Amino acid sequence: MQIREQLEQVIDAAVAAAVEDGSLALDQAPEAALERPRDESNGDWASTVALRLAKEAKKSPRDIAQIIVDHLPENDMILSVEIAGPGFINIRLTPTVLQGIVREAREVKEGFGKGEIPEGQRYVNLEYVSANPTGPMHVGHGRWAALGDSMARVMRHAGYDVYEEFYINDAGTQMDLFGKSVACRYLQALGADIPMIENGYGGGYIKDIAQGIIDRDGDKWVNVDEQERMEAFREISYNEMLDLMRDTLAGFGNSFDCWFSERSLYVEGEDGTSPVSRSIKAMDEKGYVYVKDGATWFKSTAFGDEKDRVMIKENGEFTYFMSDVAYHYDKLERGFDHLINIWGADHHGYIKRCTSMLEAWGRPGALEVVLGQLVNLYRDGEAVRMSKRTGEMVTFSELIEEVGVDATRYLMLSRSSDQPIDFDIEAAKKKDASNPVYYVQYAHARICSILRKAADPADAAAAEAGELSMDELAAKVVPVSVDLSPLTHESELTLMRKMADFSELVALAARDRAPFRLTHYSQDLAAAFHQFYTNCHVIGEAPEVQAARLALVDATRIALATALGLIGVSAPAKM
Repeated sequence: MQIREQLEQVIDAAVAAAVEDGSLALDQAPEAALERPRDESNGDWASTVALRLAKEAKKSPRDIAQIIVDHLPENDMILSVEIAGPGFINIRLTPTVLQGIVREAREVKEGFGKGEIPEGQRYVNLEYVSANPTGPMHVGHGRWAALGDSMARVMRHAGYDVYEEFYINDAGTQMDLFGKSVACRYLQALGADIPMIENGYGGGYIKDIAQGIIDRDGDKWVNVDEQERMEAFREISYNEMLDLMRDTLAGFGNSFDCWFSERSLYVEGEDGTSPVSRSIKAMDEKGYVYVKDGATWFKSTAFGDEKDRVMIKENGEFTYFMSDVAYHYDKLERGFDHLINIWGADHHGYIKRCTSMLEAWGRPGALEVVLGQLVNLYRDGEAVRMSKRTGEMVTFSELIEEVGVDATRYLMLSRSSDQPIDFDIEAAKKKDASNPVYYVQYAHARICSILRKAADPADAAAAEAGELSMDELAAKVVPVSVDLSPLTHESELTLMRKMADFSELVALAARDRAPFRLTHYSQDLAAAFHQFYTNCHVIGEAPEVQAARLALVDATRIALATALGLIGVSAPAKM
């Protein structure tokens, strides 16, 4: 249970006691609902319960606050209480409570800050990136990769069961166009004087794919039927792009549970049905499908959409929306409690029709769409639009190669998904405090250095060589049962307060789909540690002080590494 929740129980008990002895005349009391004071000098927590009780209790908020304070039960959490302003109850915690956070972090380690979500709300399908397999991923896809993976990590830590999915758009006319584009470059490379097809894919990678086919097959495909050649090249190119995506994302730290093929939606099973036919039938049974002018329509206006949507055209061709209908119905068939899609902001107009289909199946609110803004790429403040190497767009893999996974992830997550990211390549590569990821990682490395200095030389050497983990080294340096009572310096208390925020931060970041808060938290925690390190010596102090401070340092290491881990960034032991 979080400190805030424990403290709320103490306040609630005080209100209940006041009601019981007649000091407050209430039918029902609101919960304590603690919040952080804007000014830290006012205490650790503040309750507005007295202000909210004034009308019903027929007393002034300050009088009510005093009654509540007078009825506080005995506890080891509250150091002092102050009634401020119109009736705020400001509370300062005892050092013992904050010291307990140090003990907890060292006991549970990577489980620090974990939560639990009730059954029936926790099984989540998270679909993200889902780039068309017709070319390399751009830097915008990199933002969705960082956001989706980090969202999954944070939600799992909060107690959700998250299933990560990549939707492969491998059906439709764009795939045929892809195959035709490669075929055109193939024939051109072998001497054919033909123009590029209209609206074809013109990137240099198309030539590379075509050259790869030539290197392997020579002119084997020159005299083959045009349709057969297109289909063969489409599949070759598709698989090559898909492999590239898999490799790029795996190298970035993404791990999808499923790569779902759009084509599979149209494949009939042994029972003669497909996700397409089942999804239409489920809608039709609810009365939301009709035929007009030979086309099959979804009556999405029944759910507030601006117009009804075509699923099957008059000529029998399936629309792109039909794939979405079948895909989301398939997700429901797989038993997920909630569906989350991460889309680019340009898909905003597509949301209503998709949420409408979930309502048609009797699952209102089951689909949630997170929209992400674009990434603006800069180099020393100058906009970057083209790759120096290829003269075309800067790809996601090129950005990773130049900047590195950690910096790319951290900076992609540095702002809320509804805000654009200005990503400066040169700033991301800096090895100083101006670079936030370096600043945070350096704090972790400094902590590990302190632990090595405090250790037996042999153990320190083993840790330096990677033969002993930092958890193992810390256990040797300071026992779990160490006396933490010396931790009373204001810098120590500030650092412990910041660690005490972690559990609630994770819960809120998971609830709000906002992993970017972990980057801010990491920087704040690193800053609190650096301030502590400036004001409080660790090595060379009295034995009991050194031991307690080493425990605090170790707990900070755990909290910092956990926070970084939730956004997929490494926590180096040395830099």
